[in-house]
Amino acid sequence: MNIKTTCPRDCYDACGIEVKVVSNQISSVSGDPDHPYTRGSLCGKCTLAYNGAFLDPKLRLANPLRRVGDKGTGQFETVTWDEALDSISAKLKEITDDNPAKILHAHYTGTCSLIANKFPMRFFNKLGATEVEPDTVCNMAGHIALEQLIGTSLVGFDPRTSKDSHSIFVWGANPSATAPHAHQYWLKESNAKIIVIDPVRHQTAEKADLHLQLRPGSDAALAFSLMHVLIHENALDEEFIENYTIGWDELLPKVLLCNPEWGAKHTGLKRDDIIKAAKIYAEGPSLLWLGQGLQRQRLGGNIIRSCAILPAITGNFSKPGSGLLYLNGSGRMGVDADYLTGANLSKDVPSISHMDLAERLENKSESSAFICWNINPAVSNPEQERLRRGLARDDLFTVVIDIFETDSTDYADFVLPAASFLEFDDLVSGYFNLSFSAQAQAKPPHGQSLPNQEIFRKLSSFMNFPEEELYESDEKIIEKTLRDVGIEGGFKKLKSIGTTWPTDEPQIQFPEKLFPTRSGKIEISSSVAEKKGLGRLPEPIVDAPTTSDKYRLISPASRWLMNGSYANDDRVIKKLGSPEVIINPLDADRMGLHKGSLVSLSNEVGSIRLTVEISDVVRPGVVMSYKGRWPRQCLGVMGKNNVNFLNPGTKADMGESSAVHNIEVSITPV
Repeated sequence: MNIKTTCPRDCYDACGIEVKVVSNQISSVSGDPDHPYTRGSLCGKCTLAYNGAFLDPKLRLANPLRRVGDKGTGQFETVTWDEALDSISAKLKEITDDNPAKILHAHYTGTCSLIANKFPMRFFNKLGATEVEPDTVCNMAGHIALEQLIGTSLVGFDPRTSKDSHSIFVWGANPSATAPHAHQYWLKESNAKIIVIDPVRHQTAEKADLHLQLRPGSDAALAFSLMHVLIHENALDEEFIENYTIGWDELLPKVLLCNPEWGAKHTGLKRDDIIKAAKIYAEGPSLLWLGQGLQRQRLGGNIIRSCAILPAITGNFSKPGSGLLYLNGSGRMGVDADYLTGANLSKDVPSISHMDLAERLENKSESSAFICWNINPAVSNPEQERLRRGLARDDLFTVVIDIFETDSTDYADFVLPAASFLEFDDLVSGYFNLSFSAQAQAKPPHGQSLPNQEIFRKLSSFMNFPEEELYESDEKIIEKTLRDVGIEGGFKKLKSIGTTWPTDEPQIQFPEKLFPTRSGKIEISSSVAEKKGLGRLPEPIVDAPTTSDKYRLISPASRWLMNGSYANDDRVIKKLGSPEVIINPLDADRMGLHKGSLVSLSNEVGSIRLTVEISDVVRPGVVMSYKGRWPRQCLGVMGKNNVNFLNPGTKADMGESSAVHNIEVSITPV
């Protein structure tokens, strides 16, 4: 029997999956041949993990666990669900009687299916716990920046509109690693010219018509220089600017100071390449894909705001083949996020940033319990040494929900086993393509594991919470959400087709030229942003170059890992090979390093050891090491470390978001 389902990972593709079931056991997980985007193939990492670790009973958590050893050692005994939930609820009641805000909960995108991702928030809203704002570990700066400019970060172009595009600009995204099917099919099959702007010459950049390999932190300077060229090419849409924007006249004097020569000086690019890119964009219609990695910089919000002005001044909105994309939110499909999360239960407890989590966990007066689900903070968070000291507190009551043992479960007082996406029904809304899909159960949950939402239903019962929202069934939630989205025939029909699109033809971004800002226009200058201390206008500012003895470390996604997922799969580990740092040949020669040399990377918060790989995929002064390795899996030269041991938790300029790509390190031979 073959079952259609959908990949719910934190990925642009939202691939269709075909699961082959024989004798009630999954025999293989592959791409759905009927899915127009997946076309029968999954990416390499999901193919390995879904047919490996996800099906391996030796790796999966099967029962609730209670700690019996020191925190960090991962020593547990098996207990029943009743024993675990009775102990957890008793402790949470005790803390709640004092101050529920001392209960911290962290979550992100371990699964992006709608119910498993959002329903647990109903419990925490009722509890009055402190949320560690999820997007601060990833993309909050970009969200805030676009909200100031166009009113939303969650309404992007429909990728299907590329059939009418003259060019597609991919700025600060690496589809070859983070959107493999967009790289393999969407970009490759487009007739548009592909321009990639990125400090790394990744596979998508190598195949582009033009790659602008700029210096990290100089993106706003490039955006302003591109605007300067557009002015001199008479490529502005004066009618659009006049009727649908505010503040271009305020920004114009700044732009006029940023000619291509100025831009070349600050970005490290050739003047002629800046002019060439601007002329290509000017021909239009043009699409601008702003990647999430782009804003993981100290000036990330200003960068996004600067880049997003390009479509505003050229009229690249509200017509076929044009637009900007950061993300497409599920609300655009009709999904009611407030309903799914139980926003009506919220006690409006202020959230904190992931950049402050380590400090908060160290503070006994502000943190008595820590619950994490859909996230592995002992891999993905900054200040790893400090974070682990906080997690090791005996008086910090910690509960971790996961499908595997992880670095974070090693510090838990209780570990609760979660079901995998192959083991329960749910819904998936794509955040690149405007697709809506069924996540269909292909097998019963492993052992005693339960879906996230069922775990929190049970915990609500043990807490004696009366609110009916805390117990609403998956079936009712799915039924209501399908009605909201406008899908007829119910879940049974959606499962039979796997994935649907709300319209047969591409949707136009802001078709009425009405933007969800206070003015209804694109606010190039923003009094709202000014009042929030974010600046009235974007600025043509750049990061200072690193000194001669320091290197800018960037840690992008690996093609074999999904953020912090899959790093425990044996075949994925083999594909990853030895942990390494990629160094430009000029820098390697200056330091006397060779391929395979062992080096130490260090800064004010830590040090790690890596082997050297030499390549000009990075510029001089820039080094790269892929994110996502689990320290508990990192033996040999690297020891129990990953790149986040070097991450000081620097905040971006907006949203208290991660500026992980601003890390600077010293490199010394070992």
